[in-house]
Formats: sequence, structure tokens, C-alpha cells
Amino acid sequence: MQFKGTSISQGVAIGQAFLYQPYIYEPTKKKLASGDYNEALQRYETARRLARAELEGICQKLDDQEEAAIFRAHIDILYDDTLDEEIRDWITNDGYEGDWAIYSAFEKYIQILGKGKDQLIRERVADLQDVKNRLLRCYAGVPDRDLGKLEEPVIIVTHDLLPSDTATLDRSKVLGLVTEVGGATSHSAIIARSYGIPLLCVPGATELVDHGDLVIVDALEGKFIVSPEEDATNIYTKKRKDWLARREETARYRSAIPVCTDGTRVKVELNLGSATPEELDGADCTDGAGLFRTEFLYMGRSQPPAEDEQYELYKKVLLRFGERPVTLRTLDIGGDKTVECLKLPKEENPFLGKRALRLCFEDPKMFKTQLRAALRASAHGNLRIMFPMVTSLDDIRRAKAFVQETQEELSAAQLAFDAELKIGVMIEIPAIAMMADHVVQEVDFASIGTNDLTQYSLAVDRMNPSVAEYYQSYHPALFRTIGLVAREFRRADKPLCVCGELAADPLAAAVLIGLGVRELSMGISAVASIKKLICALSLEDAEKLARRVQELATAKEVEDYLKTALKKIME
Repeated sequence: MQFKGTSISQGVAIGQAFLYQPYIYEPTKKKLASGDYNEALQRYETARRLARAELEGICQKLDDQEEAAIFRAHIDILYDDTLDEEIRDWITNDGYEGDWAIYSAFEKYIQILGKGKDQLIRERVADLQDVKNRLLRCYAGVPDRDLGKLEEPVIIVTHDLLPSDTATLDRSKVLGLVTEVGGATSHSAIIARSYGIPLLCVPGATELVDHGDLVIVDALEGKFIVSPEEDATNIYTKKRKDWLARREETARYRSAIPVCTDGTRVKVELNLGSATPEELDGADCTDGAGLFRTEFLYMGRSQPPAEDEQYELYKKVLLRFGERPVTLRTLDIGGDKTVECLKLPKEENPFLGKRALRLCFEDPKMFKTQLRAALRASAHGNLRIMFPMVTSLDDIRRAKAFVQETQEELSAAQLAFDAELKIGVMIEIPAIAMMADHVVQEVDFASIGTNDLTQYSLAVDRMNPSVAEYYQSYHPALFRTIGLVAREFRRADKPLCVCGELAADPLAAAVLIGLGVRELSMGISAVASIKKLICALSLEDAEKLARRVQELATAKEVEDYLKTALKKIME
């Protein structure tokens, strides 16, 4: 039987289905038999301690600090004063059993958040569900069903994976993933793409298979095959072998110098999310860090990071990259990212509200703390500072004034910093893109964030799955806008980088090079495939692609044209 699915992480997998259902315990509404609530309170406290120990154990095992921050936030939820007070009230004042008290208190807020208009608020429901299930399981004395203890390679079929599921996953035993829900930014998707695991989203998947069934995941063409015939198994065995061979061949380019066939050098740089040892390993095969995100430092904590903590981390990254540039993006919180330690305003549309640089202007003390740490660290390497969510020339001048003021303070305190440090901006708002001829006179470099540029250019919320069809990365208008910016920066002989998803997409990367972009920054998993593309591409062909793309009328036309034009290179 064959079913249609949506490819989230490409690849082909064949194996036995592992039907996974996380522990879900829904207690009955039951009063305390004896009327004595002390025993129920004690059992609740014990369950909470056990749950905290499990969460701390997960944090200790994780190298990725962004992932670890999720579970530190789970500990915060576990010890939230409001939830704790309500649970105790259900037990002591209403006389209910502890499991019903836990269930009722959590469900109240799950229902409230689940009805919220803000997509980001609704996403917190998964965290509340995760903590609720863990606490109830510990209360019932049931051991965790750990996906880190798989006995043989399998294809996991599940409704969805919660954050704690993805954190403990034994990736060496996972051939593929099939979920019923989830999109490109889900926990499952991030894990799958990072480790090259094929992932399909197939509605109703758990009802289509039995535990142990032989299944095929074709995440190249979006097919899910259950109990295949022998002929189909043989065909897909070869297809998987060919896919693995292509992936292995592409991986050889990871350490290659990215030079086009005519000798044009294109810099391939690294996007750093949380500066883990695994991420920093990519320093040896890239031309620098084109995007060093700093917001992870603020996640999962009650107070913002101190100056010295930030300084030590920035210094560590700079020393790892040596003479190669590291582009530090100042705090980019808001929109799709929220943190506990900052009191963000409640907004109807946070993507258009007080986020990133706007938030920094609102809190000068926090902004100056980060700038002091970054400037001090600049004495240890080749640091560049970049400001996100810039809307106008006024924003640029105001941010530069903060830098100058901080430099003067460090000089007065006789603290070392790089006096020649380069200042740049993110170009992700159409208004600032249209002003590129003026922007280029104010900055030393710029980076185009194509995720937000697409969102703002096409008036589509990139986090809202109900309008996903309108988020068109290949829209001709987007390439025209990038071409306009690239032309101004090439004319001024100043660096321009692209650090959004388009930089990691070989089809789009070829066009970007043709438009005049000479720096592409991406996650480590995309480095080899982009280098392979560059080494097989001539500048003349890239410029031809760019001209044609800007003449086409729709995103579909652009995609079809690029797939045909680059077919030989992409094979």
C-alpha cells in the first residue's frame, strides 16, 4: 500500500516500523480516599524531584545549548509558582488525588494557550504537554520509554516527537521518521535534517501500520509504502543505495575550496546557532562564521547573561576561527523567538512589533552589555558586528552611536578592543533593501536574511502553516530585490553575504552567485552540497541563470527552470 506524504528531510529508508506512542496518562477525577492530603502532597513533591532529575540528566547529555535551553525551560515550568499553587490548591482545598490535581492545573493553561491567536504562544502547548506527561508518569511510578535505547535500526512512526523525544533519540538506530504532523521548523525536522535522516509527514500514519511492519520512506518523492511487494523492495533498495552514494560523493566536497570553473572564488561560511563543539568543528572547512546568533545565551534563564559570560563565549568562538571573520549578530529576540528573562510586550503580530534592534533600543543597558562583551572579545580575533531588523538609515546611525559610545567607555577603562572593527546590518526588510545605495555608504558590509526578506516582501507569516503556500522562496521579486542590493554593494566594493535558507539551497545559490553575491553562509549540513555546486558552475552560466530568473513571472516557473537548467550539476 502506498500513501502520499510531505518530504521534510530528504532521503530514502527501508526498515521495520517502530510505532511510538509517548506516555500519556489521563487520570480520573477522584477525591482523596482518606481525606488526608499530606500523603498526596508528599507524592507530588517526590514526582517533581524525579522529573527534575530526568530533565537535568537530559541537559547534561546535550552538547547543543539551544536544545539544552528547551529543557531548562521545562524545569522552569515544573517549578512555576502559579502551577504549583494551583496543584496544591486542588489537593488541599478541593481534596482531589494528586494525579488529578496535576492534570487539571496543566490542562487549564494548555487550553488557554491552545486558543491563543499568536502562533508562538500556541507552540508553548507542546512544552506544557511534555512537562505534564513527565510529571504524571513520575507520579505513577512508570519508567520512561526511552528512544535512546532502541535495539535495532528502525523507522519511527509516530504522531509527533516531543522535545524530550528528539533529545534522547539514538540517531544511529533511526533509519527514517514518519510523523502525522509537523513542518519544516518542528523539533523532528531540525533533528532529521541535522543528521541526514529521511522524514515524511503523513497524516494518519499511525493508523496505517502495525509495529514491526516493513515500510519504505521515500522522502525524495513524498511516498510512504507499507508492506511493499518484493519488486518494490528491490527497486527502493537500489534507490537508497544510489542516494547514499550521492550523499557520500557530495560529502567529499566539505573541505574543498569553493571556486567556480572560471576561477571565481565564492566564500562559504558557517551559521552558528549555539557554538557547540559539533558546530565549531565546521570552522576548519569554511571561510568564517557568516552568522553567529547570540540569542541562545538568553534562553532558559531568569536573568539575562552577564557581560563576562558573553565575553568568554565570544572569545572562545573567535579563537577557534583564528584570522577568519566571525559575524556576530546582536540580540535578535522577538517574532519567532521569545525568552523568559526578557519581558516582551504582548503583541498581535510580533513579527511586525518590538523585536531585535528595536528591543535593544528600548533597553540600552542590555544592549550596551552585549556590545561591551563583543568589543572586548574583538581583541582576540576577526570580529564583525551586525545589527538585525534595520528599517531605516536612522536605525543604522543610532546603532553605530551605541558602538562608538561603548568604545569610548572601554578606552577610558583601558580595556583592549579592535578599533578597526567592521560594522554591518541585516537586510531583511524591503524598505532598507530599496535604500541599498544609501545603506552601503553607512556600513562596512551587509548580510541578506532571506527568511525574513521573503516573509516581509510577500506579506506572509513564515511560521503559519495555513499560509505556507504563499511563502515562495523562488518568487522572482525576491531575486530582483537581492539583485538590486548586490549591484550597489559590488559597485562600492563592499562585502555582501546571504545567510538565509536560500544560501543553503543549491538551486537558489547558483542564482545568488549570478546576481553578484560572493559570500554564502549556512548550517554545516549544507556546506558540502553548496561547495559541490560552486565547483561545477561557471560565473557566465550563473549570470545567465540570474538574468532569466528575473524575467520569469512566478515562483513555479523559476523553480522548474532552475531544476532543468541545473539538472546535470545536481545529479
